Order: sequence, then structure tokens, then C-alpha cells
Amino acid sequence: MSLTRSNPGEAVAEIERNLRHIDGIIKQKGREILNDYHITPPQFIALHSLFEKGDTTIGELSSRMFLACSTTTDLVDRMEKANLLERIRDTEDRRIVRIHLLPEGERIIEEVIQRRRQYVDSVLNNFSEEEVDGLNRLLEKMYVEMKVE
Repeated sequence: MSLTRSNPGEAVAEIERNLRHIDGIIKQKGREILNDYHITPPQFIALHSLFEKGDTTIGELSSRMFLACSTTTDLVDRMEKANLLERIRDTEDRRIVRIHLLPEGERIIEEVIQRRRQYVDSVLNNFSEEEVDGLNRLLEKMYVEMKVE
């Protein structure tokens, strides 16, 4: 599908730039929120991954975060000391160690996500209900198209 503008490449460039800028602003706002919880952005990403996907191994988490296993191990060590997660031996194979999110880690993720949503809600305050619905529909459609590839 091509865009029906006089210069489709320009429209695509604008969309990509706008999405990149919006993503950057939301990430920056997220970092500001994280300061209240004394966790780093990589720790948030790791906790969020556990929150969404459940217990995982360090290798799986490393792959999801595009980090070396040694870096992920250090990250997990610090979060374990802060009582945000724990290591649990697999009941089927004792050689496998899974990382499990603890209630404090879950609480932080839920609060940070809620505060990020409040920020987005405040931005959307100047949008009509129809604009919000349309934006949501189009973003959902774009996400589905991207996910297929």
C-alpha cells in the first residue's frame, strides 16, 4: 500500500519521525517517574518483562533485553538485593534457575505504568473523544501490521 500524498516518502518520513519523537518523550517521562522508585531504566525493562511474560531464565531475559548474560546477571543481582525479584530453582530440572517477580517489583511496575498512563491521558486531554478513538484505532492497526512481519 502506498500513501496517497503527493510525496509518499515524505509522509512516511514524517510518521516515522513523529513516532520516534513521541517514543522518546514517553521514555523520558518514564525515566523521570523511575527516579521516584530508585530503579534504573534497564531494571524497569527487566521487571516489566517478568511482569508481562512471567518467570524466566537469565538467558531468556538477556535475549529479550539484547544484553550479555553477564550484564543481565549483574542487573538481577542488584534487583534481588532490593527484594524486587528472586531466583527459584526449577522443580523439574534443578540446573535451571528462573527469575521470579516479587510483590515489591510488581507494585513498582503497576505504579510506574499507571503514572505513565496518567501522563498520556493528560496529553490527550486536548483531543476530542473521536480523535482519541481514531488515534487508538490507527495505532492498533499499525501495531498489528508490524507484528505480522
